[in-house]
Amino acid sequence: MSHVKSYAAKEPSSPLAPFDFDRRELRSKDIQIEIDYCGVCHSDLHTARNEWKMTSYPCVPGHEIVGRVVQVGELVKEFKEGDIVAVGCLVDSCRHCPSCKENLEQYCEEGAIQTYNGRDKKDHSVTYGGYSTQIVVDEKFVLHVPKEFSQQELPGVAPLLCAGITTYSPLKNWKIGKGSKVGVVGLGGLGHMAIKIAHAMGAEVILFTTSPGKIEDAKRLGAKEAVVSKEMSAMKKHAKSLDFILDTVAASHPLDPYLELLKRDGVMCLLGVPENLHPAPNVTKLIFYRRQIAGSLIGGLKETQEMLDFCAQHKITADIELIAIDKINEAYERMLKGDVKYRFVIDNATLKN
Repeated sequence: MSHVKSYAAKEPSSPLAPFDFDRRELRSKDIQIEIDYCGVCHSDLHTARNEWKMTSYPCVPGHEIVGRVVQVGELVKEFKEGDIVAVGCLVDSCRHCPSCKENLEQYCEEGAIQTYNGRDKKDHSVTYGGYSTQIVVDEKFVLHVPKEFSQQELPGVAPLLCAGITTYSPLKNWKIGKGSKVGVVGLGGLGHMAIKIAHAMGAEVILFTTSPGKIEDAKRLGAKEAVVSKEMSAMKKHAKSLDFILDTVAASHPLDPYLELLKRDGVMCLLGVPENLHPAPNVTKLIFYRRQIAGSLIGGLKETQEMLDFCAQHKITADIELIAIDKINEAYERMLKGDVKYRFVIDNATLKN
């Protein structure tokens, strides 16, 4: 076993605080990773504060992990000591259901094992995530960080393991590319990655935001245009013009104004999970133009590696603010206010102090 320092939530209302525990002994196909950086996802906050009513305490969040291999199990073939690697939202799955066999482990029909707040398949212990100095993961759920990323870029690689794949997967699934016109709703951790990736795929990208102050930044990130969604005249200019919309907003909001922007057969894909339900959409807005509302969840391991390779090829990383671990509670409060451009990333070396 390896002794690990971390930050954990001890109960829903308590701030995250230092917590020591032991990682398991390496199994034959396990990899032990010294964590260098871990992104801070809004899901971390939801889980730490038990907003989804399923948290086991203590809870060590973190599923956007970049680090170095320090030890491998005896049967590991694909990794060696010193490799720069990554771990995303999953650390195991059943591996035999139809979804797993199609490399779609995120949709495992027996339930994928989450990187934190999950249950290990073998010893049934609660999984602890990346707000820690080390992690032990089966090699099948570890990813290669492409060598094209420099050491200085690694903090910005960490959010690709959730924000990056969450936006890449639906864009790929609905075959977005040159000639596509894509709307992105919301400019935060997911939204800024959606703009970068869709632009790199060759799409024309339009941002829809409630904040006029985000217009110029959207263009810097790759959007051709940014529209303030409260301005009805600006919205009407794009009526029936979009092939695809990625809605990244995690708060409840009306969907109808965005459905009107879709062409016939257009798709609106929801990525955020609001605390309260969205208002029910007007069915006629779907029926009369054969529009669809869909959803998408992260990506499987094969697709996540493909996303990392794509981002390396196109020089894409997240826009981040690097923080020490003792600033995590402040970061949560700032995240709630939208006061970050666009992802906090923990420097895990600060845990050792």
